[in-house]
Amino acid sequence: MSHALRLDLATTTAAGAGEHRPLIMTLFGLFVVATLVITIWAGRQTKDAADFYAGGRQFTGFQNGLAISGDYMSAASFLGIAGVIALKGYDGFLYSIGFLVAWLVALLLVAEPLRNSGRYTMGDVLAFRMRQRPVRTAAGTSTIVVSIFYLLAQMAGAGVLVSLLLGITSDGGQVAIVALVGVLMILYVTIGGMKGTTWVQMVKAVLLIAGALLITFLVMWKFNFNVSDLLGKAAENSGKGSSFLEPGLKYGITGTSKLDFISLGLALVLGTAGLPHILIRFYTVPTAKAARKSVNWAIGIIGVFYLMTIALGFGAAALLSPKEITDSNPSGNTAAPLLAQAVGGGADSTGGAILLAVISAVAFATILAVVAGLTLASSSSFAHDIYVNVIRKGEATEKEEVRAARWSTVVIGAVAIVLGALARDINIAGLVALAFAVAASANLPTILYSLFWKRFTTQGALWSIYGGLISSVVLVLFSPVVSGNDKTSMFKGVDFHWFPLENPGIVSIPLGFLLGWLGTVLSKEKADPQKFAELEVRSLTGTGAH
Repeated sequence: MSHALRLDLATTTAAGAGEHRPLIMTLFGLFVVATLVITIWAGRQTKDAADFYAGGRQFTGFQNGLAISGDYMSAASFLGIAGVIALKGYDGFLYSIGFLVAWLVALLLVAEPLRNSGRYTMGDVLAFRMRQRPVRTAAGTSTIVVSIFYLLAQMAGAGVLVSLLLGITSDGGQVAIVALVGVLMILYVTIGGMKGTTWVQMVKAVLLIAGALLITFLVMWKFNFNVSDLLGKAAENSGKGSSFLEPGLKYGITGTSKLDFISLGLALVLGTAGLPHILIRFYTVPTAKAARKSVNWAIGIIGVFYLMTIALGFGAAALLSPKEITDSNPSGNTAAPLLAQAVGGGADSTGGAILLAVISAVAFATILAVVAGLTLASSSSFAHDIYVNVIRKGEATEKEEVRAARWSTVVIGAVAIVLGALARDINIAGLVALAFAVAASANLPTILYSLFWKRFTTQGALWSIYGGLISSVVLVLFSPVVSGNDKTSMFKGVDFHWFPLENPGIVSIPLGFLLGWLGTVLSKEKADPQKFAELEVRSLTGTGAH
């Protein structure tokens, strides 16, 4: 879709909301100011490293479950999934299913043992049984890479969203928006730490559920609460007919696309249990029981939200033409805000402008909360794993550690701004799926082997992390996501891709597990059975947990 067409639609949308611009700006400003006030309030209570990294471990299971939901229901959930359902129908809804089912892996295998075994980061768990410096370096590197992949999606979503809302049509303007999000993100983390980030995520989760409920109600009201009528109209309006409601529109056309679906499914289901910004949330509660309870709450809240993506995605397909959606953004990332405008009365109505402003502001709050969590995860890992335990060999003070975390936040934020500006036209759900693939390839095998395999060694951990990380990143770099598709690739007008799939999970995830096993088997080093026994007791009972 040409850039000119996208500008036309953005201009049309902006013109429709033009007379309500002061209201839109006011609502937007209120969301940003409110979250900053929360962050500053929480920042005043952040006194030491435990406060900065883990919120003083003072949050209840319900509070943490709400915060996990806020952290997990990202721009991919709200904007990306709605867009991919609106354009690809049934196959788009597979993202919702994958994102939700993934929590069973996190609940059954990771949440409780991780809370009992670690202190602030994934590196704490791995380093307990193995040589500290190489394992912490690998864990820190992996955490930062996964977080940056995930950050890309949020930054891209922010650029698309605010551009649509404020009628900013130039590339320079969209880059400026991405930069603004980056600056706010840096402020949230450096001032508020985990306490500020958690409270922002809790508020944002409530707002997002309320916003999605409102749109779902209005969509269903238009179709007299008849789901069959909604789906029938969506199929008719899509131009695809009944195939819109059947498997295969996105992932069943060729053998390659079927493989891509298997690859995506593996990444989604296994990736959550390896996502750094989700893993560190288990450290914010006082006990392992609270960690398990928080995951139960998260599954319930997230499950309700993903059910509503049916109304969001198919509602957009029913009430908007595919051209309206793709003219605004080739990957459909603006389908949800455009749907809000449509059910509110249309582009020229006061109701449409208000609803567009409210839903966009909620989506913006969603992005800010998630990027804060991601940045906190990566800056914590750098400061705690690499700076304190590798560079300073465990001799840094808590004050120096928190200072290092704050400075690394600035650097990671700058990297995310640059990369986010390049990724504006890629579907956000697809971008997040890449982060899931990297997390499932590099982090999950190492965590599971460390917790449950007595023979696992340092060499096995290093091979697993670096092997999974390098293979997944290399395959992404040479995939159609980066080049080869002039509509949605990160780099337009060039083609250096040789890997045919959009998601590398089907290759890199088994490779991560295989390399962990192979590195251990070929290692001359013998695992310490006493250390494993101690970790096993700690992970299962909480004895000796921080």
